[in-house]
Amino acid sequence: MTSLSTITIVLEFKARVKPAQATAIEDAIRTAQFVRNKALRYWMDSQDVGKYDLSKLCKALAEEFPFAKKLNSMARQASAERAWSSISRFYDNCKKGIKPVGFPRFKKHSRSVEYKTSGWKLLGPKRITFTDGFGIGELRLLGTYDLARYDESLIKRVRLVRRADGYYVQFCIQVDVQVQSEPSQKAVGIDLGLRYFIAASDGSVVEAPQFYRKSERRLNKANREKSRKYRKGAKPQSGNYHRARNRYARKHLRVSRQRNEWAKSIAYCVIQSNDLVAYVDAKRRAEGRLECERVSTQSASSQVD
Repeated sequence: MTSLSTITIVLEFKARVKPAQATAIEDAIRTAQFVRNKALRYWMDSQDVGKYDLSKLCKALAEEFPFAKKLNSMARQASAERAWSSISRFYDNCKKGIKPVGFPRFKKHSRSVEYKTSGWKLLGPKRITFTDGFGIGELRLLGTYDLARYDESLIKRVRLVRRADGYYVQFCIQVDVQVQSEPSQKAVGIDLGLRYFIAASDGSVVEAPQFYRKSERRLNKANREKSRKYRKGAKPQSGNYHRARNRYARKHLRVSRQRNEWAKSIAYCVIQSNDLVAYVDAKRRAEGRLECERVSTQSASSQVD
């Protein structure tokens, strides 16, 4: 059985960055955060604000603030879209009765800036240059993916992401994929838990790998080293403190990557071995938890009576 579908894949490369380029990337990330927070404040202070109103705000911000004008116009639009995504999610949660509703909050520590189809240009399969006003310039990409396989028109978004071990460039590419699979004539229902990772309707249980527990001793040691180098009231902190903080963040990043890759492998196995997969959503899980609490309260009160 062959099925054709259009999906968006994300190819990630590590960028080789010079100190001046790192400063320019940080300026771009802070400016994108500024635009998002300004859009959120405009929504909070005004009535009947929609997605297109936030898009119009981007032009006004560029005219008012010179540093905001340095950021590419489509990157400003993408930052406003981030604000609107949190607003629309808040509206959806209110309509569905999901608690907590998740009121949109301001960002303090953003880690990425997103460009659409302008503000960047590929110079080769492993080189990219950014052409907005921050002067990031040309970056060399480190990775094994082959960008030459995809036409540049298929690249819909480009992100610059800061992590503990450096800067990364992500390419969001829209591709048509043909998937050949044999129907398994199986259907399964799954539930995610804390004591287990997945409990399936066929009785199988996938235990949680506990990557954090296995690395907890090394994490605690790195955290103690970071705390010993912290000086209360000192601004800025010493270089030793920042290096210790980076080592601590790298260990957390390693645990995060272990979790993500393991979850991807389990999800791939579940999808490939079943034609239909059903799962318990958050609202149904909350209703079941409240029902259990109600029954437990009634049982306790009857014992007291």
